[in-house]
Amino acid sequence: MPSDAKILIVDDHEDTLYALESALAPLGYRLGRATSGDEALKQVLRGHVGLLLLDVRMPGVSGLDVVRYLRRLEQTQHIPVILLTGFGTDHELTAAAFALGVADLVMKPVDPWSLRTKVRYLYDAHQRHLALESEVRELRALVKDHGPDTPRPARPHPDPHVPPQRDGEQRTTAQERT
Repeated sequence: MPSDAKILIVDDHEDTLYALESALAPLGYRLGRATSGDEALKQVLRGHVGLLLLDVRMPGVSGLDVVRYLRRLEQTQHIPVILLTGFGTDHELTAAAFALGVADLVMKPVDPWSLRTKVRYLYDAHQRHLALESEVRELRALVKDHGPDTPRPARPHPDPHVPPQRDGEQRTTAQERT
């Protein structure tokens, strides 16, 4: 797994939590659980949540309320959310969920194979997104530290067989050399 971020499963029914944990266990990701919207918000705000599986209808703070709050905060607005509902297709719920940027709305009972595929894709895509953001920050800092006239060190080519290139040099291909 590329990160220590966990997948947080939120449902007010213990049997549903157990079923979802069992369905996702083969992926090997760290799993967390919460039984209310309030508890889910606290865990997400503490950090290290890479994806949220969230029941829509819970007493107190609903799943949609959790998503509304998370989307307002910069540090949580990009966490992928899969909403779970056991009340069938509801066009108002679907419209509200997707307007909030929810990745998917899944009906209970959940097909474990389908859920694993969705979770793997969304979690891995989010981790790649975070890695790219980190790399962009590092590159911006490097550019800021070096003015436009400062020579930059050679960056290694991703292929270890290609020698380092110095500023001003141009790579030539095998065809150009012949």
